[in-house]
Amino acid sequence: MELAYIPSPSHGVYHLGPIPLRGYAFCIIIGVFVAVWLGNKRWIARGGRAGTVADIAVWAVPFGLLGGRLYHVITDYELYFSEGRDWVDAFKVWEGGLGIWGAIALGAVGAWIGCRRRGIPLPAWADALAPGIALAQAIGRWGNWFNQELYGKPTDLPWALHITSSTDGRVPGYYHPTFLYESLWCIGVALLVIWADRRFTLGHGRAFALYVAAYCTGRGWIEYMRIDDAHHILGVRLNVWTAIIVFLLAMTYFVLSAKKRPGREETVEPGATDDETESDGGTEPGDAAEGEEKTEPAAEADTAEVSDEAESAKKT
Repeated sequence: MELAYIPSPSHGVYHLGPIPLRGYAFCIIIGVFVAVWLGNKRWIARGGRAGTVADIAVWAVPFGLLGGRLYHVITDYELYFSEGRDWVDAFKVWEGGLGIWGAIALGAVGAWIGCRRRGIPLPAWADALAPGIALAQAIGRWGNWFNQELYGKPTDLPWALHITSSTDGRVPGYYHPTFLYESLWCIGVALLVIWADRRFTLGHGRAFALYVAAYCTGRGWIEYMRIDDAHHILGVRLNVWTAIIVFLLAMTYFVLSAKKRPGREETVEPGATDDETESDGGTEPGDAAEGEEKTEPAAEADTAEVSDEAESAKKT
């Protein structure tokens, strides 16, 4: 007897007249906006200018999408280049298939270019973006729900995901909603980074490293539940090995950075503090000097007037 389950959408594309609206693409776009919005708030709180996060995201987002797609196509090349497959499908990002490992790696390259152009340290910018990226992942995972993909093993739990599609080798049934597990995990990672950043005043890229390590921890056990085709090394899924390696790298950076550069950056964006001073109506030293010079003639005039009155009184 079916007591409860999570239904899947009957289709992942909706049409507004002749315009196709894809659920997967919407989730990615909404995630990017949330990441930039939260990152902007955190950047301003660290002493940066409003709008800087969005300016650098213009570089980071396209690089990230390209990196995510490249990682997916390379690690699942048989989906596009094996017999009976059309290699043109490798360019159809809207149909799903973005690897977070490639997205973060190449997205960091784009962010480095943007930061370098603005004279901003990349680690500080990454710290501001870290929880926002985790939330973007949480939202983006719902794109897999629209596409009925990346689910886990069969289950009869009341929160089982009901798969109805039979395309690409899918078998309709009830499965663990691993997309939901990862989405909730990413929300927890975002909250963890925000708390730890406030509690321990993380800086120099350590908030970002914490995000990476925490995400990899969850991705490791969630990956074990998935049943979609994947490459294996020593009987373990490739993404599990990737999560382990990236986790170790993130923790190594966290520890070494804390020893070498403790505390947080005093200045994250050159000139931002001066802008705040001017907007608050601060007075420049030159203005004060000019004000003093303007009062001197008035004082001299008052003295002269008093002297004339005293001279007049003596004559009378």
